[in-house]
Amino acid sequence: MTEGEGTRRTRIPLNRERVLRAAVALADGEGGSGADALSMRKLAQELGVVPMALYKHVANKEELLTGMVDAVVGEIDPPAPGARWKEAVRDRVLSARRALRRHPWAPRVIETLPAPTPAMLAHLDAVIGLFRSGGLSADLTHHAMHALGGRVLGFTQELFTTSPSSPPDAGAAAQLAARYPHIAEIAATAAHPEDGPAPGGGCDDRFEFEFALDVLLDGIERLHRASWTSAAGNRL
Repeated sequence: MTEGEGTRRTRIPLNRERVLRAAVALADGEGGSGADALSMRKLAQELGVVPMALYKHVANKEELLTGMVDAVVGEIDPPAPGARWKEAVRDRVLSARRALRRHPWAPRVIETLPAPTPAMLAHLDAVIGLFRSGGLSADLTHHAMHALGGRVLGFTQELFTTSPSSPPDAGAAAQLAARYPHIAEIAATAAHPEDGPAPGGGCDDRFEFEFALDVLLDGIERLHRASWTSAAGNRL
């Protein structure tokens, strides 16, 4: 048997799953801009095939990105069996956050998709099912999903950039504090001792994400217990 024959016999067949897995790994290596840096040609080189071979499994880069998002969303774990609805929703959302943090390019891609992918729809359906099986009305569940927004998929759009690349010097910081005293006051409380300050002295992203999630879920639970509806005259 020649060396060439051995190579042909041991080559792993190309399929859609392998293409998507390689694309996700390649994007991961590029950090938050991984999806932008990804190209069909670069992916083909990574897989050791010609670019045309990829088009048997994905029609174009848009379909590739959709499949990559589905692969990432597929990493979200279901909640523990028997968990109450609030804990179950919390566990699933935090699992989504862990999945997206493993793939920092994913939130940006999700925000640019023209429509939810099949895996995203399945995840949203599962979260809605947790609310409904917990006894929440369809009306309250509808508003709860709006309130949670992108947090259901494990990410949020922060109000401020928490890790400035070049923090202001002492003089400039003092001027900003004098002009915007309330912002300066809360900025001084950014670090959380239990986790330590975030890189660059900003807020602890995990703490802030879980804090907002718990505030929302506590409020949703309160409305559920009060038999809240969105009908006029029944707003708390």
